[in-house]
Amino acid sequence: MIRVLLADDQALIRAGFRALLSAEDDIEVVAEAADGEQAVALALEHRPDVALMDVQMPVMDGIEATRRIAADERLSGVHVVILTNYGLDEYVYNALRAGAGGFLVKDTEPTDLLQGVRVAARGDALLSPAITRRLIGEYVGRRPNPAPTRLEILTNREREVTALVARGLSNDEIATQMVISPTTAKTHVSRAMTKLQARDRAQLVVFAYESGLVLPRG
Repeated sequence: MIRVLLADDQALIRAGFRALLSAEDDIEVVAEAADGEQAVALALEHRPDVALMDVQMPVMDGIEATRRIAADERLSGVHVVILTNYGLDEYVYNALRAGAGGFLVKDTEPTDLLQGVRVAARGDALLSPAITRRLIGEYVGRRPNPAPTRLEILTNREREVTALVARGLSNDEIATQMVISPTTAKTHVSRAMTKLQARDRAQLVVFAYESGLVLPRG
């Protein structure tokens, strides 16, 4: 059973999402929050698999709530999916950098929302490669003082798999591309995530673009 936390300051939106998600046999809504501070507290109380997080909320916004969840080792199993009205914008980019595993537009099709929750629960990045290139390409160049790339801490193999993750390849596809077993591909991805302190594959994607390992227009 996939356990979901809903965080949105609009009760009507929460009710709509709850009705949709609760109708599924494999999904359970365990809590609802009306602001980011409540979201963090309820995440600690319920330890959901997925937190659907609105960006703009009172008291504490969704980006800061995401950052606090991502920084708390007790919540390492919580995968945050950002909900936005606006699609590609700086809020989404900042949320991904804060630790979100992906994002969904609020007017997405119901089937896409359900699929997104299931993908996020598995720990996979909920990011289209084409959308990611546009999003990160737009905002990476605006950072005045980019963080050290840390590329040197990765082996050549780990750099290669990180670049392939950023291009949207699954472990099986990486294995085919590199002519290795899927288990070995998964091991390389896991080691790269550990070295870079990445919570999930979405964090590898952000790192790959910000470090220049993958070019936004590449």
